[in-house]
Amino acid sequence: MPRYNSPGFIEPEIDKEESLEIRRKRLKFRSWHRGIKEADIILGHFADQFLSSLTKEELDLYENLLRETDADLVAWITKDRPAPDHLNHKIMKKLQSIDYIKFFK
Repeated sequence: MPRYNSPGFIEPEIDKEESLEIRRKRLKFRSWHRGIKEADIILGHFADQFLSSLTKEELDLYENLLRETDADLVAWITKDRPAPDHLNHKIMKKLQSIDYIKFFK
């Protein structure tokens, strides 16, 4: 099992038998209930806008991102710090391309 930098919450391994409908609902909930408000807003709005159109492979990438700490995710998405190479994929790029300022108004 890979180790993730997420103290306090351990996301289960990806369940290959879980339906896409249930998985999207679970990921949407996890996106809106992170722990810090900035992460809730960024990931929650991303989930609302894009989860329904993500492929199974893209959902895998997104779900693995959710295993990381909020502070790291926010820093990578806002480009305050570069994302690690293994997380610098198309879902991270999509997260980084959204104008989140409008959500904080």
